[in-house]
This record gives sequence, structure tokens and C-alpha cells, in this order.
Amino acid sequence: MRSKSVKNIRVNAEVMRELSNIIRGEIKDPRISPMTSVVAVEVTPDLKFCKAYISVLGDEQARKDTYEGLKSAEGYIRKKLASSVNLRNTPQITFVMDQSIEYGVNMSKLINDVAGEQKSDIIEDDFEEDNL
Repeated sequence: MRSKSVKNIRVNAEVMRELSNIIRGEIKDPRISPMTSVVAVEVTPDLKFCKAYISVLGDEQARKDTYEGLKSAEGYIRKKLASSVNLRNTPQITFVMDQSIEYGVNMSKLINDVAGEQKSDIIEDDFEEDNL
């Protein structure tokens, strides 16, 4: 199976959906932040290994705690994944922290700040022209 085959794309999507459900609903570890999301999943063509890209919205300590919680629950997550996804092999999961969502939120905030400053400058210029 090639890495970009239709089957591999479907397996990636199914594993990503099930991992999201397991992390959100079945893990009771208080270290795992409620603002945790699975951004992407890459399952190898032989279905033995899986990289799960995890994003946590919060500070550095929340990210670190969530990573440790997921690492300690890796066996439980794999067991639940095996029972919910029918694959020949249940992949060994490696969690990778991904800050793309947080980066996007920060960039959006910066853009809104700049747009707000430009808007206030335009309003001030119009006010000054009206008073002349």
C-alpha cells in the first residue's frame, strides 16, 4: 500500500476520528486539557506505527501536562482504538505536539489588532477633517 493511496487516506481519517473520540470522552486523566484536539494522523502503510499530531490551546504547562497524560495513557488508547477500528494491526501511537492552531489564533489576534488600529486612525483622521 502506497502512503498516499485511497486506503491509507481512509485509515488516517478513521484513526483520527476515533482518537479524537477516545481523548475527548474516555480518558479521565486530569492532566489532559479539555482544549486538546487531534490535528492530523499519519499511519504507516504497514499499519504498525502511527503519528498523532496533537494541539493544545493553552500555556506551555498545559501542553506539557497533556503530553505526559497522553503518553501514560498510550496503552489504554491503543486498546480502545483496537476495539473501535477494525484493522489488521493496531498501530503503535506516537504523539507529536503541534502548535498550528495556537499559531493561527495568535496570528488572527495580531491581524485584528492591526486592523483595529488602522480603523481608529481612519476615524481620527475623518474627525480632524470635519473639525477644520
